[in-house]
This record gives sequence, structure tokens and C-alpha cells, in this order.
Amino acid sequence: MVKVIASTLRKGNVVDIDGRLYVVLTAENIHPGKGTPVTQLDMRRISDGTKISERYRTTEQVERAHVEDRPHTFLYSDGEGFHFMNPETYDQIAMQADDIGDQSAYLQEGMQVMLSVHEGNAIAIELPQRVVLEVVETEPAMKGQTASSSYKPAVLSNGVRSAVPPHISTGTRIVVMTADGSYVERAKD
Repeated sequence: MVKVIASTLRKGNVVDIDGRLYVVLTAENIHPGKGTPVTQLDMRRISDGTKISERYRTTEQVERAHVEDRPHTFLYSDGEGFHFMNPETYDQIAMQADDIGDQSAYLQEGMQVMLSVHEGNAIAIELPQRVVLEVVETEPAMKGQTASSSYKPAVLSNGVRSAVPPHISTGTRIVVMTADGSYVERAKD
């Protein structure tokens, strides 16, 4: 185990609290006007999925578990979960839908992801920051609408709802952020 300062923890890190492993879901450093700065961590216990919130002084030491981050290729999903393959050893590993959460909507066959592996079990996943998706449903562009600040709702090929500029039409391939599904740009392919 390695001790690290609480303020250095990020989403996806794995920490050991009282002999149990937790994956960090969100980490926020709070600097109040008065008083001591704190780090607010929302975490999920790996063994049973229980979610907890903890606050630490930013200078407090937290034990970080030894986790190997390895590149994997997404293969497919079925009733047993989501299946990934290590491109170097061809070993396959499965993750449950609960462990992946909302990010599962962005998984595409053949996509390269980073899996955090602890003692042979995949415990966290990191997707590429951006993915290319197709707009399957959106309103037609209105005449005279400016492209500067108005956005319209759209449904993407993975079922996620997003807001796109007025010039984007159904069938257009766009780049979106996997963190929140926000529009980045029109795909260049």
C-alpha cells in the first residue's frame, strides 16, 4: 500500500480504508473562505457496491491500493457483463454493469479502454475522452436561427440525449465527450 495526500486523489483511483477497497467516483477539493481546505470523496466499495462519502483534510494521508492500469479492447456485452481482452496476452476479463455505470452507453466494439485491475479483477474503467456517434433524431434547423448560443436536443446512436448546434441534422456523425455527453464538434470522417 502507498500513502498519498487526499487532495491528489482523482476519479477511478482505488483506496484502502480499514482493509476494504473503494473506488473513487468523484473527488472535489473544497477551499472555504475560513477554515481548513478539505477533499470530498464519493466512493463505491468494490466488494458489495455500497456508496459512501468521506471528507478529509487536504493534507491528510490516505492509503492507495496497488492497482495496475492496463489497456484492454472492448469485445461485447451479454448477460454475464461486459467482456474485454488484453491485447498483449489475449486474456479476457468481464466487468459487471454496476461497475461500469453510465459509461456503458459509450462502449463500442473494438474500443480501447484502460481497466484498473486488482488481484485479477477489473474494478474500474477509463474510457477515451471523446467518441464519435451518429445523430439519430433531432429537430430540423429553423430558418434565421443563429449558431452562436442556441442548441437543440438530439438523440445519439447509443441512446444518450445531448444538445447540438442548429446546423447539425439527423444522420450527422459528431464527436461527444464521454464524461457528460456534451457536443464537441462534427466528426471529420
